Amino acid sequence: MNWKQKIVGPDNVIKRIRPGMSIFLGTGVSEPCTLVKHLMSSDHNKLVDLELIQLANFSDSISLMTLDSHKYRLKTFSSGNRVNKAIARGLVDLIPTRFKKLYRLFESGRIQVDVAFIQISPPGDSGNASLGVSIDVARPAMEQASLVVGEINPKTPRIFGNTFVNISDFNYLIYSRDDPVYFKRWETSPVFDRIAARIASQIQDRSCIAFSIGPLFESLGKKLTNKRHLGIHSPVFTDALMDLVESGAVTNLYKEIFQGKSIASYAYGTPDLMAWLDRNHRVEFQGIQTVFDPANIGKNKRFIAVIPGRRVDLSGRIVLHHGKGNVISGPMELMESFLGAQVSKGGRIIFGLPARNLNNRPNIKLTIQGHPNQLGFEESIDMVVTEYGTAMLNGLSIRERALALIEIAHPDDRMSLFDKAKKNNMLYADQIFLRESNRLYPGDIHEQQSFKNGVKVRFRPVKPSDEDQMRRLFYRFSDEAIYCRYFHAVTTMPHSKMQEYVNVEWNHTMSIVGLVGEPGEGTIISEARYLGDKSSPSAEIALIVDEEYNNLGIATHMVNLLIKLGKERGIETLTAEILSSNRKMMKVFKKACPNLESDFEQGVYSIIMPI
Repeated sequence: MNWKQKIVGPDNVIKRIRPGMSIFLGTGVSEPCTLVKHLMSSDHNKLVDLELIQLANFSDSISLMTLDSHKYRLKTFSSGNRVNKAIARGLVDLIPTRFKKLYRLFESGRIQVDVAFIQISPPGDSGNASLGVSIDVARPAMEQASLVVGEINPKTPRIFGNTFVNISDFNYLIYSRDDPVYFKRWETSPVFDRIAARIASQIQDRSCIAFSIGPLFESLGKKLTNKRHLGIHSPVFTDALMDLVESGAVTNLYKEIFQGKSIASYAYGTPDLMAWLDRNHRVEFQGIQTVFDPANIGKNKRFIAVIPGRRVDLSGRIVLHHGKGNVISGPMELMESFLGAQVSKGGRIIFGLPARNLNNRPNIKLTIQGHPNQLGFEESIDMVVTEYGTAMLNGLSIRERALALIEIAHPDDRMSLFDKAKKNNMLYADQIFLRESNRLYPGDIHEQQSFKNGVKVRFRPVKPSDEDQMRRLFYRFSDEAIYCRYFHAVTTMPHSKMQEYVNVEWNHTMSIVGLVGEPGEGTIISEARYLGDKSSPSAEIALIVDEEYNNLGIATHMVNLLIKLGKERGIETLTAEILSSNRKMMKVFKKACPNLESDFEQGVYSIIMPI
């Protein structure tokens, strides 16, 4: 049969609609806009008590202003985008469910479909057309419906993967008179660029990533271009991902499922993205039952779920965004990424948000009680990132979480959060906070180095929330190591003493810690600092390295790092006192500064290192 014999006008389709029918509509870019607009504008007397079923609503083709009429009602599975207010008014039926279960709901007939309006690409010579860039539940909807109508849109890309349907599956075809639903690229900002840079620093080569839409992902795509062998297993494919693939950072070679291919179920973006996706062998689209399956997600090592947050409280509970422009908006819709990241070896769940919102109000709060769209699952959150830093929450107590989150709040909000946390017994009663020094935290200092035996160490300035880790480091040292560091026997390091040590006066002191292990699970194994004086260009240096990591070059690197940082901050000389028995430390200083000066008196070397 010549498929063109199935071509009819939109009005011919509308006349076949009967009262009480349930009509499935494609989602996002694949919404059959010509059919929907005719359905909305028609005055046919049988268009009564209709149920429209759409996974998520993005366009203005469906007139939400008339949902309170008896003509039709919308049933959706996403609380984001344009329908929030209509849901709140009781005009839209929201079905909360996990995306993985959606396919089964349609396949089993639990969600009944009488009519399916599906946007497709022009058929090829074999009679196969592509579902394009929205591969959700179109297949089971088509199989269940008694009336299946394909809207042929020449601007719908032919996507490889599980996207092809035969034209024989359609009762009627129409030609689209509308462009697909395109989305402009999001404007980003320096704030989101800084957040994205911090998130990118936590994403290792060969990681597998999931993207969504919004300014955070526009920035993140640019910050990941220097990575190697990234994989993509994402609900959504965007312009930012297109640029990332073109940069060469994405190869998909180390994925365990769909190796060599970037995988998604939806695409949201510009006409340029749609043209790029057309017949692109590097990308495959699969159904939501495949892409959203946590078992499939978890097969990929180092799966990173990056999620924009709206608010976070000091215990680590998250408020999600809702409103226009959000693809994933509800807690249940995030469960697949959560579970997949937890199953994935080395997987991470990272939330990113500005420290303040557009109204210049804090996004980090004492509590989020009363805020809508709360995620919960705070025990599953690995990291929270703002433009001021990264809070590693995995394994932390509520007290430690509060400290870590205060550290990444806006500097003008930290004192207030600190006072509220103490008042609510989230912090120790004697917890200290250095107001002015807190503003000077050198958060731009961070690097990673490889040492002997393949040991990788990350270096950054010490934080007040490092108190417990620093205490554990102290108790791992032998008596001899402690004596070499302090020149006398020290047997305990209580909270009162250690918190003074980790709260640094940054205007004249520098303290760098070294961490090993995966991001979010790192262990402090070294610390080096210089202690200066406002009235002098000289500073005293001291350092210590976990004895398990001796003789790897870590101490020498940290001395060189302090020399570099000191020079940038106006330090001219570093001084130290070393016991004569501490030959290893003397060797470290001589290697870092061959022209150092030294005096020996009563078993102690006094050294001066000009920098």
